Amino acid sequence: MHWIDPACLPETRGKVVLFLLNPHGDADGFILQHADGTQQQVHFPPHLGKQIARHIAPGDTVRVRGVKPRGAELIAAVSLTSRQGVEIVDDGPHAHEHGPKHEHGPERHDEPMDVQGEVVMPLYGPKGELRGALLEDGTSLRMPPHAAAELIAYLTPGVHVQAWGRGVKNRLGCTVDVHDIAELVDEEIASDA
Repeated sequence: MHWIDPACLPETRGKVVLFLLNPHGDADGFILQHADGTQQQVHFPPHLGKQIARHIAPGDTVRVRGVKPRGAELIAAVSLTSRQGVEIVDDGPHAHEHGPKHEHGPERHDEPMDVQGEVVMPLYGPKGELRGALLEDGTSLRMPPHAAAELIAYLTPGVHVQAWGRGVKNRLGCTVDVHDIAELVDEEIASDA
């Protein structure tokens, strides 16, 4: 959002819990924990991911200025300030970043993944569209908005799911581009029915 003056936006402070990755393995957000213990997703464009990861780490307290879409616990960041005072502003991608997008050839490091766990929060795109969920172990499940809208029951906090797809795991986190998802039912509960 290079056209917005960050100084005019409200500032939110909190501690970075973990990074979120897009399906290509690039950081495109993090989970921010507020002083009262509540958590909120912060989204930033992937072209800022390397710079942010260089100056901000899980456990760091940061300041974020951005916009909040309606109906989503999300801040689409326009600027971030590290605990050392380094300000990172979204001035848009540089000219060399407008080239070909991610290739799906040999440089792509995704692999088939099968994950399971409890959903702790839904995940959104920068405009507030539902895009997946965060599992208790920090794995993010990603999918297109139309698929997420149809699968909202699986992306609700407290639901135990198993998901299959192509995923990426690196030093910043783990994400799965979901192809199939199912709800896990507790065997004890199922046998009592």
